[in-house]
Amino acid sequence: QVYLAESGGGLMQAGGSLRLSCAASGRTFSIYVMGWFRQAPGKEREFVGALNWKGTGTDYTDSVKGRFTISRDTTKNTMYLQMNSLKSEDTAVYFCAARGPTSGSDRYRGEYDYWGQGTQVTVSA
Repeated sequence: QVYLAESGGGLMQAGGSLRLSCAASGRTFSIYVMGWFRQAPGKEREFVGALNWKGTGTDYTDSVKGRFTISRDTTKNTMYLQMNSLKSEDTAVYFCAARGPTSGSDRYRGEYDYWGQGTQVTVSA
C-alpha cells in the first residue's frame, strides 16, 4: 500500500505562483510513475502532468506546458508541482496519484492505483 498526502493549496491571484507537494509513504519502492490530476466543479478529473519516479521523464498536458513544473525529492519521497502564471481556469482540487510499472498511459487516471485526498487551488481573476 502507498499513502499519498498533498499540501500547499490555497488562494492566489491570477498571475501568481503556488507550489504543491505530495508526500508518499508506505511501499514507495513500488512506485514507477507519479502524476498530478485536477478536478474543477462539475467537470471530470483531468490529467495535469506526470513524473517517471525511477527516471527523469516528465509529461504535461498542453494547457500547463511552460507554466507548471513537476519535480521530486527522492530522499523525502516527495513530488512537487510548481505552478506559475496561474489562471482562473487552473482553479480546481488537485490530486496526486501513483502507480506501478504498467504499460498504460500515464495520462489515464484509471492506470493509477493510489490517490491522495486532494488540495484546493483557487485562482482569482
